[in-house]
Amino acid sequence: MQTALRIIQESPRQAGVIRLLEQSNAYAASLYPAESNHMLPLDEIEQQNVSFFVARAGDAILGCAALVGQGDGTGEIKRMFVDEVARGLKLGKLLLARLEEEALRRQIHILRLETGIYQPEAIGLYRKAGYLEIPPFGGYTADPLSLFMEKRLEAITSPASS
Repeated sequence: MQTALRIIQESPRQAGVIRLLEQSNAYAASLYPAESNHMLPLDEIEQQNVSFFVARAGDAILGCAALVGQGDGTGEIKRMFVDEVARGLKLGKLLLARLEEEALRRQIHILRLETGIYQPEAIGLYRKAGYLEIPPFGGYTADPLSLFMEKRLEAITSPASS
């Protein structure tokens, strides 16, 4: 019998999550130069404006994602990563849906993200979920290796209001 997948809001400061964040860092470093990597450090993931989620099967940590509230009705998706052993389980889609639910709960109606151009699976996931390309936002500057995307959540019905 296969263990059910769960996505739970948790602290990022635990060995399995840190291992996953290190994998994410190494993966990004293998694709992009340092100046094109915009990873949120662990201490910033622990800030009050961040909701951090962990995808698990039993005790195994398979993925993670963070929602960073900007305080103006917008949020940014950061540190979304799925362990290589869990690819193909649709965890990225599940994590993204959980972030969108949390955004609505927190009265965040615009989600933005930055991803790299050498990650076609991530880009495809975001496009399929309704994210559209936008110019650089926040503190980002134009980078030929970065793609900036946004989704307006007003049209989404929150599960709590159904």
